[in-house]
Amino acid sequence: MNWVWLHKWGSPKWFYALSGRYLPWLTITSVVLLTVGIVWGLFFAPPDYQQGNSFRIIYIHVPAAILAQSIYVMLAVAGAVGLIWKIKLADIALRQAAPIGVWMTVIALMTGSIWGKPTWGAYWVWDARLTSMLILLFLYLGVIALGQAITNRDNSARACAVLSLVGVVNIPIIKYSVEWWNTLHQSASFSFTQKPAMPTQMWFPLLLTVIGFYCYFGAMLFMRMRLEVLQRENGSQWSTTEIDRLIGEHK
Repeated sequence: MNWVWLHKWGSPKWFYALSGRYLPWLTITSVVLLTVGIVWGLFFAPPDYQQGNSFRIIYIHVPAAILAQSIYVMLAVAGAVGLIWKIKLADIALRQAAPIGVWMTVIALMTGSIWGKPTWGAYWVWDARLTSMLILLFLYLGVIALGQAITNRDNSARACAVLSLVGVVNIPIIKYSVEWWNTLHQSASFSFTQKPAMPTQMWFPLLLTVIGFYCYFGAMLFMRMRLEVLQRENGSQWSTTEIDRLIGEHK
């Protein structure tokens, strides 16, 4: 199998140049999709026949929860790439994605608690889905803390990669918790592989917000990675030229 494309993406210079082209499009797309999806969902989608208007928090909760899980899977993939192919850009991606994953998990937990009050009568219950999501938050914080605690960059990268790979076992637990255990949490509200149970005017804005969240993550990840790439490559000819250009633009 030809892995040239992987090593090409692993080049800091090549990544910086290509990500700079995609960044504006990801940013614009995320703003448009999130604006349309959230406004549509909050103000124009019909109320749920059981939950009324309280269900509208789904347009924030579900995209954040899906993205929080996806980001951790990305951490595990980046960790495997870093361990197997020794691509340092994979470590950069892992480190810079983890804080975004923390915020997505926090948003999912907070909105889930707000949604739980009118639905379950309590902001928090030790439900299998909620508990496994809380564990996901601790795993993210563990990856970040481990990366900051180990001063040697190579040892830190290996430790974060191993923890990401070990922790990824929690993702199927989150996904299938409502099927494996008797929980209060409802089954999946949104799936890319199954026909939606909601009417089109309810699930389509949800689809827009989910895609918008992913585009937002891509834009944020590229911005964070580009900054760290410049910091790590400080002193190289191409990074010095780029830093001088950025300084000149802000004068």
